[in-house]
Amino acid sequence: MVDNGTAEKNCKKVMEGDVDTVILLIGHGSPRPEGRAEFYALADLLRAEAGGRPVETAFLSTGSPNVATAIDRLAARGARRIVLCPCLLFAGNHVCRELPAVIRDAGRRHSGVELLLAEPMGVHAKLAQVLFERCAPALGDEPKSEA
Repeated sequence: MVDNGTAEKNCKKVMEGDVDTVILLIGHGSPRPEGRAEFYALADLLRAEAGGRPVETAFLSTGSPNVATAIDRLAARGARRIVLCPCLLFAGNHVCRELPAVIRDAGRRHSGVELLLAEPMGVHAKLAQVLFERCAPALGDEPKSEA
């Protein structure tokens, strides 16, 4: 579930100016409320990993806010550095074309804000572990336990 208290606290920190770096988790978006709820739950998990850094969310297609609007809001709240973190598997058109264009346009609007694009999830052993955990029950296998 979404911890609105944590998100609200992080937004307040940015508005008060004591946190100038924000992670903007970017999802593709979904018209299904369940899909968006899962994305927000992932954002909560990222908040737990981020060591107190604020984590906000935005969507590429279906959902609000879109990436440009989220950047504008964060800049208005005092963010000086925004790390755009695409919650996408590979470096396809969204990562290679769409997001760089959004960053260029936002950079023109907010010259004092550093905008950085993180890598997509990509090929990673941890991702392969998760994939096998998901298909193991259908295979009749037990997923490997974490050490």
